[in-house]
Parts: sequence; C-alpha cells; structure tokens
Amino acid sequence: MLADSTVPFSRFTIDVSRCFVPIFAPQRFIALMTTTTANAEWMKELLFEKQQRFEKIKQGGGKKAIERQREKNKLTPRERVAYLCDNDKPFIEIGAFAGYDMYAEQGGCPAGGTVAGMGYVSGRQCIILANDQTVKAGAWFPITGKKNLRMQEIAMENHLPVIYLVDSAGVFLPMQDEIFPDKEHFGRIFRNNARMSAMGITQIAAVMGPCVAGGAYLPIMSDETLMVEGNGSIYLAGPYLVKAAIGEDIDNESLGGAATHTEISGIADYKFKTEQECLDQVKNIIGKLGHKQKAGFDRIETVPPAKTPHEIYDAMPAHNTKPYDVMNIIDCIIDAGSFQAFKQDYGKTIICGYARIDGWAVGIVANQRLIVKTKKGEMQLGGVLYNDSSDKAARFILNCNQKKIPLVFLQDVTGFMVGSRSEYSGIIKDGAKLVNAVANSVVPKITIITGNSFGAGNYAMCGKAYDPRFIYAWPGAKIAVMGGEQAAKTLLQIQTAGREVSPEEQKELLDKIKDRYDKQTTPYYAAARLWVDDIIDPAQTREVISEGINAANHNPEIGDFKVGVFQV
Repeated sequence: MLADSTVPFSRFTIDVSRCFVPIFAPQRFIALMTTTTANAEWMKELLFEKQQRFEKIKQGGGKKAIERQREKNKLTPRERVAYLCDNDKPFIEIGAFAGYDMYAEQGGCPAGGTVAGMGYVSGRQCIILANDQTVKAGAWFPITGKKNLRMQEIAMENHLPVIYLVDSAGVFLPMQDEIFPDKEHFGRIFRNNARMSAMGITQIAAVMGPCVAGGAYLPIMSDETLMVEGNGSIYLAGPYLVKAAIGEDIDNESLGGAATHTEISGIADYKFKTEQECLDQVKNIIGKLGHKQKAGFDRIETVPPAKTPHEIYDAMPAHNTKPYDVMNIIDCIIDAGSFQAFKQDYGKTIICGYARIDGWAVGIVANQRLIVKTKKGEMQLGGVLYNDSSDKAARFILNCNQKKIPLVFLQDVTGFMVGSRSEYSGIIKDGAKLVNAVANSVVPKITIITGNSFGAGNYAMCGKAYDPRFIYAWPGAKIAVMGGEQAAKTLLQIQTAGREVSPEEQKELLDKIKDRYDKQTTPYYAAARLWVDDIIDPAQTREVISEGINAANHNPEIGDFKVGVFQV
C-alpha cells in the first residue's frame, strides 16, 4: 500500500558522565524508572540496551590499551575532552556509534577511533576532535576519515572553532585503498584545513602523541600547534622508515619531538611537560578569540515545556505499532504555550507550526501518526505523505525561509501515498514540490528521526542527503527504503520467481530475508555509517536542537532562497 562516572587521574578528577552522551541525566533516569506504562517500559529497554553498547564503546581499544596510556602519563581521549570542556555547559557527542559492528575482521573500530563532538571551551562553542590511541594506535579507518570530515563540515557550516587533540599513527595500512586517494578520503581533511583557514575559522592542534606521515600536515595547517614533551611527535616518516629509506639512525624525540619542533624546525608554537598544561593553554587561546557577527536567529527567555521530561518516554506507543498524536512529542520539546499551527485543518498527516525551543524561534515539520479524516470525507493514514500534506509542508518551508526561522523536522514517515487515486492527483508532482523546498532551503535544518524513516519520505522530511545541520535518531528509529515486512515479501517474490516453492521453504526464506533486512534498518546500523550524527535519549531532543541552533547562529552567511522550476 505504501512506498516506502568519575575517573580519577593524576592531579585532577574528570566527571566523564557529565559530558559524553549521558544516556540519562540523573533526573531523566529517576523519571524513567518511575514511569510504568508499557510505552515507557519499551523505551526504557531500548535506552538500557543503548547504554550497554555505549559503555563498551567507551572502553576504546580495551583496558590493557588504556593502561598503556596511563604508563606514559597520557589521558584517554574522553578524559582529555572532559578536562578541556566547561563543566557547566553541555557536550554533544557526535559519532559515538561510528563504526559500530564494522571491521570485525580487523578487531573493530569503536567510535571510529575518534571521540568528537560539540562543546564549550572558555565559554565558546567549539568542535572538538580527539584521536583514540587505544584503538589501533589511533590509526585511521575509512569510517575515521568520514567522521572527521563530518566534524569539519559542521565547523564550516556553523563557523565554529576546531580543536584537534592529535594522537594517531596515521592511515590504517591494511585498508589504505579505502581511506587514502579519493575525494572524501584522508586527504580531504587537509584540504578542509586550508579552506577553514581561508574562511577565518580558528583551528588549534594539541599534539599529545604521534602525528605521522600525511597526518603531520593537520597540526601544521592549523593556526597554532601545541606539543607535549616526551609523547607528542610530528614527522613525515618515523625512525624505522627513516632507517629503511636512508639508513639514518635516530630516535623518536630527536626526529620529531616537542623540543625539535619548537627549538629547531619552528613548526610547533608551544611545548608543555604535561597534557593538562597543554590543554590549559588551549583554553587560554580559545578564551581570547574575538567575537564575530552572528546570523541573528530570534531567541527570547526560555520557558520550560508544558509536559514534564519523563512524559516524552510515553509519547510513542511501544514498538511504534499504533497511531499516536505527535503533538504529545512536540509538547515535551517546545516552550510551553509557544506553538502556533499552520494550516491546522488542511493536510493533517503533517503538523506544521511556529514554536520556540529553549527560547529559539523554530518552524516545526512533523509527521502526524493519527488516522485523520479530510473535509472531503477521505480517511488518511498517519505517517503517510499525501498531496495536501506535501503541499502544506512545502509552503511552510517557504515561509520559514522568508522569515529566517530555523526548521526542525520530526520524522516518523512511512512514505508517500501510492495507488491510482494518488497518481491521478499528481502525488509525484506534489512530492517533488516538497523535496525541492527542502533541498533549496537556506535556513538551518535539524532533523530528529523519532520512528520510521522510509523511502522518499526520508528525503522529503530532510534525511541525511538533504544537508541537515544536525540529524539524530531515537533508539527505536528505523531507516530503510521501505518497511521490513514489505521489503521481505518483495525480495521473496524476486528470489522465487519462476520456480515452485513449498510453504515451509517460503517461510524459511522470508524469515531469513526479514532478519537481515531488519538489522539494516536499526539506528545502530545507521549511526555506524554516520547516516545520523548520533542515537539520542528522547529526553535529550530539546537540548540537541537548542545547541544545534546556537551553533548555526554563529554563521551569518545565509544565501538567497531560490527553488528553480517549481512543480505547481
């Protein structure tokens, strides 16, 4: 029918739990534990599963690898970021599940071998990238390159300063053909270093471990380079390769250590005895940055949502199998009393309206999951895009661009309506109108996939291909060309075409196809490949949207809104 913990180290203490995608802030955890509905229980199970997986990811290359860091008086990447970031501001981790369940034959690559995200340093919102030396000596896998490019993209789109915490052995050689030569591979990082410099975006590199071969260009193409004595090193070729290439015997520190590059080559700008001193200097540099013009998105004093935080866990039915009112989700996110519906009685399978989130003015485009009835007497299925809802959403997007209001998309979409009635009514034309508006929108777009994200509905509701500034998924999200049941039956028909199949074989084939397909639709599969920036606790939705708009507000350059040939 449809197309579809507190970690002690050295002289300081770091509260890691405060800043790395905490699955629950304490108040969220208490609220969730005291919520007893079936819907909340389902979400609780999903969140505990996510937390268990994340706890394993936080171990990086494992306890032994972390102990080796300790022996060298080195912090883990999460400790470095926690020490660097302001205690009273949020850190939004991005790509925590990058590489999840990938590269099994290579031993895996937790978090893509990099801890990264958006946080505050000396009061300034920044992008932070920290190599994880416990994962294959910080070597770059293909997903590492993709994650680093995504972070640079965020920095360029939002004009945010970038801090690189460097500790990497360079490209992972067994997979060099998948990371080295192409446009979106390793070399693009340094191209972006140059482009960001030309754009006036501050880049600071703190070298806390090896920085080898092509990777040596990253700190040197940054505005300022800091090095830690004894551990930090920068060179195009390490001692072993130098010996093999030219027969020269030289140790690591003499070849490319902090003293060499601050006293002889002049490549680095500062050297420090400890990582803490190095990170303190990064804070000092960032704290002195001049303030620049902003985009001017409207913000007033924030008002708490009308619904309590724990109610968002109850807003969606368990397993997303029943109709529900998306306004129950919206009311948990927006400032109380701020919602103003647009075309409320037309195109009811899409909710459009102006609102405020943490004081920021936003335009919300959300799939309504209730079964609705039009004025003409037609019944419409929730989560489906019809002619009228597509037309309505396209018009609303035009309005938000006209008014310079950021857009928030809440996705729970099963696709566009199909069948002769829809085709005769021009569903493709109206769908194209919506896709055109989304594609050409110039105001910041933030997408939250709360439930289904199927087929062309993913595109029309601003999926990853449509350049959202940030895109997150809830733990129960599903992303695919169509639903698992429909896809499995379609694939079964293709596989069994032209031959006799017994009911038993048919069921076995169907179950096998569905299991494989269902695995590919999970938010973990999507997050592993960076189709989404992260999997978030639903109660974190309001915060990530607010922080995303705050980031976008740093870029004053908003292009002219043009839609080209518009289907009418």
